[in-house]
Amino acid sequence: MRDLSEACRAVLLAAAPIDKVKAARAAARDWRLGRLDWAFAAALPDRPAHPDAPELLAPHHMPRRGRGGSERGRIALLHALAHIEFVAIDLAFDMAARFGGEFPRAFTDDWIAVGADEATHFALLDRRLRALGSHYGAMPAHDGLWEAAAATAHDAMARLAVVPMVLEARGLDVTPATIARFESAGDLVSGRILRRIFDDEIRHVRAGTAWFEFACEAGGFPPESHWRALVSRYFRGRIKAPLNDSARKSAGLTRDYYMALADS
Repeated sequence: MRDLSEACRAVLLAAAPIDKVKAARAAARDWRLGRLDWAFAAALPDRPAHPDAPELLAPHHMPRRGRGGSERGRIALLHALAHIEFVAIDLAFDMAARFGGEFPRAFTDDWIAVGADEATHFALLDRRLRALGSHYGAMPAHDGLWEAAAATAHDAMARLAVVPMVLEARGLDVTPATIARFESAGDLVSGRILRRIFDDEIRHVRAGTAWFEFACEAGGFPPESHWRALVSRYFRGRIKAPLNDSARKSAGLTRDYYMALADS
């Protein structure tokens, strides 16, 4: 029987978007049906495979895309979101394979399920781009999303602190306003897709927070202060206002964690 890390490695090494989505769905299905051993023998790549397009640029070299009022602006925003979800597939499967052996089996259950969600989110956004006459890869995308994974590849707690509890939590802050912009422009289809993503990401942040707190209890660390120390060390950005305190709280990420680091 193939082990779980082999299936996750196949996801990470799939470059073409359709192949990555298929590999993610196959890995999630095989795990759910008991076709994969809970074992971690396969070596993981330092960086996942990526298609020839989109061109990846440093964040400060990305063109401004506006606020989503025009159709062109909405397409640019959907493309940026599709790229986030594409990278999130790799982040979830890397989490499951790289750190699954350090946690109970339920950790693997959670992150394989998150990876399947991210594959669905990407597929929905790419389909929407195609309906609007575009596609994933038609515009540049920023190359900063994997930096957090690379910086925390040696430390499960740092990975949990930064990826779900900072990067995905940021989606909880900004997505409601993005939905409102799409809906005010009459793009209700895109709005419905983003509502689904928002609801799923609450669960993803909740999983990250719960496993971070599990690890803190096992290691004897106070969760909030240890999270702040890890974020200060491994996250190069800022905790930006406005913050969606209610959505973060529903995901278990209370103000005690982040207010001391947040922009005023």
